[in-house]
Amino acid sequence: MASGRKPTFLLPAGARRARGVVSGMSPGKQAIIEQVTAIAERVGRSEGIEIVDVELLGGGGARLLRILIDCPDGVSHQHCELISRQVGAILDVEDTIPGGSYHLEVSSPGVERKLSKAKDFERFAGREARVVLRQPVEDRKRWEGKLAGCDGNVVTLEPAPGRQIRFDLGLVEKANLKFEW
Repeated sequence: MASGRKPTFLLPAGARRARGVVSGMSPGKQAIIEQVTAIAERVGRSEGIEIVDVELLGGGGARLLRILIDCPDGVSHQHCELISRQVGAILDVEDTIPGGSYHLEVSSPGVERKLSKAKDFERFAGREARVVLRQPVEDRKRWEGKLAGCDGNVVTLEPAPGRQIRFDLGLVEKANLKFEW
């Protein structure tokens, strides 16, 4: 797959051809995301790269497949290029993305990365986070504070020194690290 691309932090793999049709937010779209995630995790695991998230956005010929990656020592251009080339080649060979062309984008989740899995809340214990809950805990849905960890599926957040709240991971609608300037 010699495309002549040079590595950049954001690596579009170019338009790719495939057969089949996927429409909207169907179960088929979720199945594609799950297949891509499995492929990306297989490639990433061998290189020590964590797959943070996979998104399939847009429709028709304007679809974007976004893969967010992380590494213990930070994400480099080489990490993005490696995932882009290897995952892109597998997706093309296995015809994983039906319905025409798409662009592949591989990048870092950024300094205010999304938190969604129990391991995210454990890994970033001690860091500041913003959390939006589906249902209120102590009459509030929006919380900011220091992550104190995750035990099983119970997240502990310290919104003020010496004060802790606990909530089930299933209550989390949205959570991100909070970058301190």
